[in-house]
Amino acid sequence: MRRVVIDTDAGVDDALALILAFRSSELHVEAITTVSGNVHVDLCTENVLLVLEVLDLDDLPPVARGEADPLSRPLLTAPEVHGYDGLGGLHQLMEETGALRYAKPTGKPISKPAWELLAELGEERAGDISLITIGPLTNVAKAIIERPTAMTGYQEIVCMGGAFEVRGNTTSVAEFNIFVDPDAAQVVLDSGIPMTFVPLDVTERVCLEMGHVVQEIHPLGTKLSRFIADVTRAILEYHAVCAGFSGCYLHDPLAVGVAIDPTFCAIKEAFVQVETRPGITVGMTTMDIEEPPNARVCTEVDSARFVKFFLQRIKG
Repeated sequence: MRRVVIDTDAGVDDALALILAFRSSELHVEAITTVSGNVHVDLCTENVLLVLEVLDLDDLPPVARGEADPLSRPLLTAPEVHGYDGLGGLHQLMEETGALRYAKPTGKPISKPAWELLAELGEERAGDISLITIGPLTNVAKAIIERPTAMTGYQEIVCMGGAFEVRGNTTSVAEFNIFVDPDAAQVVLDSGIPMTFVPLDVTERVCLEMGHVVQEIHPLGTKLSRFIADVTRAILEYHAVCAGFSGCYLHDPLAVGVAIDPTFCAIKEAFVQVETRPGITVGMTTMDIEEPPNARVCTEVDSARFVKFFLQRIKG
């Protein structure tokens, strides 16, 4: 069993990634840390606590609130994709009785900030813990800046981020998680912690389709299956209008999948850098396979196998 911490900005695909992680016996989630990205960190934290309540777990991991703003830039969020609340408007869904379908979660984050919890776990479980990042890398960078030695205890960082040989999803060259805080991404790269990128090159090839939700998940009739149908509804509609297909990219679930089974992807070692200078290329990620490597990059994915795996785990 692999011990992991998940650092998340708790949007729709983040919620699906958390569900996948907790439905997979190969992983033990030691903690969850939240960071501003898809929405502000306060909403992200509430969203994580809500997902944990829906999962109805016997043993809850600690949840630590993280950084509200990038290291040195204004915050960019993505309400047009994930809704004002990060979960596709889930917070305002009503039952026929007029009651909220999803009440405000009763759980609370711990008092310790995310960067401090990350550093403590890296030190306490040195060599026996990994980090899955599915949001901007602000928390991780701050932990490295504050306690660099402690952070070297992480075996690996599996990072959903980057766009190497495909168009970006925020600018023509930049993927959202990296674009929000490119300075943090470069700090993490420079730290020497082993790092595997799960970029748009592979995540945009794995998709939860409307048919999967309508025909396979919703009919299960469980609290979790209803949550998945509810949380994906708006993003399925968004992609139908803006991208011409009714589906939800499984960006963050694929990062969890790679942490479980790296053979879902073909992976290359490369020298990776992030453009941090102001201008039209800020947030761009580059890889050079001729230089001494500082990271690994997923370049191909067995899409059908991963989607089948994801659905099997979701359906239990």
